[in-house]
Amino acid sequence: MDDELKKEIRKMALQNAFEHDGETRDKIILGKILGTKPEFRNKVKEISGDISEIVSTVNQLSLEEQEKEIKENFPEILAPKEKIEEREGLPELKDAEQGKVITRFPPEPNGYPHIGHAKAAIINSEYAKMYGGKFILRMDDTNPEAERMEYHAAIKVGLEWLGIKFDVVKNTSDDMELFYEKGMELINSGKAYVCTCKREDISKNRRERKSCKCSTGDIEKNNKNWEKMQMKFKPGDAIVRFRGDMKADNAVMRDPVLFRIIEEKHYTLGEKYRIWPSYDMAVAIEDSIDGVTHAFRSKEFELRKELIDAILDALNMRKPAQGFFSRLEFKGMPISKRIIKPLIEEGKVSWYDDPRLPTLEALRRRGIKPEAIRKFIMSLGLTKANTLAPFDALESFNRKFVDADSIRLFMVNNAKKLRVKNLPVSSIEIQNHPIKDMGKRTIEIDENFYISGDDAQSIKEGMQIRLLGLGNVSITKQGVEMEGDFVKNNEKTDILKIQWVPQKTAHEIKMIIPKTLFNGDEFNEDSLEELDVYTEPHYLQLKEGEEIQFVRFGYCRKDSQNQAIFTHK
Repeated sequence: MDDELKKEIRKMALQNAFEHDGETRDKIILGKILGTKPEFRNKVKEISGDISEIVSTVNQLSLEEQEKEIKENFPEILAPKEKIEEREGLPELKDAEQGKVITRFPPEPNGYPHIGHAKAAIINSEYAKMYGGKFILRMDDTNPEAERMEYHAAIKVGLEWLGIKFDVVKNTSDDMELFYEKGMELINSGKAYVCTCKREDISKNRRERKSCKCSTGDIEKNNKNWEKMQMKFKPGDAIVRFRGDMKADNAVMRDPVLFRIIEEKHYTLGEKYRIWPSYDMAVAIEDSIDGVTHAFRSKEFELRKELIDAILDALNMRKPAQGFFSRLEFKGMPISKRIIKPLIEEGKVSWYDDPRLPTLEALRRRGIKPEAIRKFIMSLGLTKANTLAPFDALESFNRKFVDADSIRLFMVNNAKKLRVKNLPVSSIEIQNHPIKDMGKRTIEIDENFYISGDDAQSIKEGMQIRLLGLGNVSITKQGVEMEGDFVKNNEKTDILKIQWVPQKTAHEIKMIIPKTLFNGDEFNEDSLEELDVYTEPHYLQLKEGEEIQFVRFGYCRKDSQNQAIFTHK
């Protein structure tokens, strides 16, 4: 290990120790190093010894000695900090070993991925990275009634856009034969049974905490009924139930479903199987055989922890640690398929990429960067408190990413004509970005301009205005078509500064402005505003998907040659 890296490790150790009553730990510093210098993830063994030695020497110092060394060698640690918007990393995992943590993301391909999927994927991905472990993508495809290849592909595309990498990619349905084997094991050990009661009777018994006659059936009868499920029984005629506790306060434990009959074609396996495992059965087996050490999911699954552990105990299989976090939604932007699908069918939103939606396709189309989504989600941490965030919380993170790379262009809405006499030039050069070197563009001009209608209302005869990047104009006529004289002396600065577009080269586009989709429970009929605006011809040279800051308007994404979507201010 070179001296520069040792110095960096000592700095991290001193800072962490000083902030935690004089003591730090090897694993914390190792995690920090691997987070900032990923090239050392394959050299954990080599650097662990040096880290332990440095941490040990730092922990032997008193708080006063630590502070003194920080002041002498790393004074920036003690410099006053601005308000921190995001946390650094996630909380440390209990009983986690470096290099041995395995996490997973098991989305069901029954809809388009949304911000909630992003949170689950990012948290599990970050923990695998934090501990130099493995991350599994497992498509939870065991409900042919609801799942389609279209959704499977959309999830893959969304995760790729987020920049999430996986060490293993698989489908839950890859292990159907194993589920059958484990199901038979539960039946033959008396820990599961085939129930042929009607659905309404099962629901009633579960509410009243009463066992049904099927639960008393012997193993031989259950085996015969299992065989009938393979061929004879129709969907709804029979299910396999786990022998839980019908008196349990946790309703999940009241003899829940492990297998059911579904005759819909599976999108990859066709009609090969007709008995399919429930979510609880599948996720329990899969997490165990995949070696998952830490399974994180949103908190609506928290009551299922007891059942998953019970299934694995009944099968004498290894149990992962389970963790839970709050669901993530934005105010007025529901993520539920049950709400979004009817909106599409009724024509109230165009598709799953409609920029008013919180789907990943919609966020991408709106101009939200995947890096911003990651930072935003990491800032929320692992809280289980309900997260109904305002959309502008994400916007504040996105602004940092789009500002540096967004070309500045002029655009006018509700255009009004302005004729400027005595112009000294026929073209001008304007910087594409006020700070970053993104080159210049040349704008051909004559005396005829468009300016914004809002600005035109503020302009009075006799006043001076400044056309940004061009110069001052003294207004000589105010009305439907305004006139003015170019002012050679531009010393007057305390005046209205406005954007403009030359009439002769103006390019008309539609500006789409997404707004809150729902006000409370009511659909907002005014949630999508469309403006016909003019912009510079340079817009046509930009690639589709590029982010633009239209001066004095906001950040927008080029959706096509004739349409842009407002991202945010």
